[in-house]
Amino acid sequence: MVQKAAKGRDKAPAARDEPAAEPRRRGRPRAYDPETALAAAAEIFWKKGYDGTSLDDLAAATGMNRPSLYAAFGDKQTLYLKTLARYREEARIASTGLLTDDPPLRVFLKRFYKGALNLYITRDGDARGCYTVGTAATQAVADPKVRAFLAESIRGTDAFLAGIIAKARDKGELPRAADPQGLAQLACGTLHTLAVRARAGVPRKELEALAAVTVETICGSER
Repeated sequence: MVQKAAKGRDKAPAARDEPAAEPRRRGRPRAYDPETALAAAAEIFWKKGYDGTSLDDLAAATGMNRPSLYAAFGDKQTLYLKTLARYREEARIASTGLLTDDPPLRVFLKRFYKGALNLYITRDGDARGCYTVGTAATQAVADPKVRAFLAESIRGTDAFLAGIIAKARDKGELPRAADPQGLAQLACGTLHTLAVRARAGVPRKELEALAAVTVETICGSER
């Protein structure tokens, strides 16, 4: 501690040596967690869209400054693509989980659409639709990387559903002449339609009715 100079003396004694303050750390914060940051970034992109989301928005949402964001995820486009990949992986895990008890196709499709609607319309009634369809479909027009991601995701969903439908056909749940690829595209197309209509504010009951029609179209009327 620095002492006051005594009256009549030229100067006060030198201050005691104190440890230097630790320099401020740069880069990502100690509590940085990539999954938490990606989830926070996705929420902003989901709400504002890619073009409507600024780096300041992303920094505020993730609690990371711009240098930290760049260091952790790269530029805005790379960060966005990573949020899309994360969302797709979560969707794949959720969809695969619906098959653990080897349900009939009709049961699986009902679960599939119910799970989608639970995601598209929050418990608070917010109609946000599908993250990929709601944001990537627009950005794909001007961004080849996003367009490629979107196309790959659609093909992946088609293939996933086609495999399930083919298995159901082989088990006798569908006519032998049933076309798994065509029916899968129908099922996937309904999924995308539900996403758009949910975002447009269509009531959930109407969306559930639409999904039910698709299930009946693919599986036939229940006896």
